[in-house]
Amino acid sequence: MTGREAATAGPEGGLSAYKDPLRRVAHQVLDPVVSGLMAIGLRADHVTALGFLLSVAAGLQFATGRFRIAATLATAAGLCDLLDGQLARRSGTVTRFGAFLDSTLDRVAEAALLVGVAAFYILNLADMAGNPQRVIANRQNGLEPVTWAVIGLTAMLALVGSFMVSYSRARAEGLGLECKVGWFERPERMVLLIIAGFAGLGPVMPAVLILLVVFSFATAIQRMAHVWRLTHRTGSSSTEA
Repeated sequence: MTGREAATAGPEGGLSAYKDPLRRVAHQVLDPVVSGLMAIGLRADHVTALGFLLSVAAGLQFATGRFRIAATLATAAGLCDLLDGQLARRSGTVTRFGAFLDSTLDRVAEAALLVGVAAFYILNLADMAGNPQRVIANRQNGLEPVTWAVIGLTAMLALVGSFMVSYSRARAEGLGLECKVGWFERPERMVLLIIAGFAGLGPVMPAVLILLVVFSFATAIQRMAHVWRLTHRTGSSSTEA
């Protein structure tokens, strides 16, 4: 859930047991920052756009192997994601289009990060194709060329999983069904990816990518099962594609 989505959404059942308290603490800490942004005339859309640009920049840094710089930029983008919703509420400018814009840019921003990670491994694999000495050096460290390809593919699968989590809920709600089940949403995905980035090059990033794939698809499947139960209980299983 994004900053401005949180401004308009209702309670999330069991998820609120840990998410809502954390959100309240974050809002209290960021209140002075929001006041400062309002004082200089910044609007929620400005902060949303800044967060998006920071995410794109983080993706580029991931692609060039500067993982810690990428993680720093992604952290700043996450801060913007918290601030825009709070700024919209405080300034009385919460709108449905603002929530739509925020959510849409969040999807592209997350894609930029994961595509950047995938690009790093794929570009390194391409470089090894013309550099036999590097292949030999990597093999001495236990890194076969196929390892780089597998990690790049895992990053793309993580991207597919993240989109499935968002789409499954959006599609269900488009059919008039509440679908707020599943705990592994965008904040959790971003926290894991940022931690992996700060860990730098090494085994942490591949491990985190595997976790992203497993938990994202598990959450999407959980939501599909939830919608199946709702539609079969109400007898409304027939609809247009």
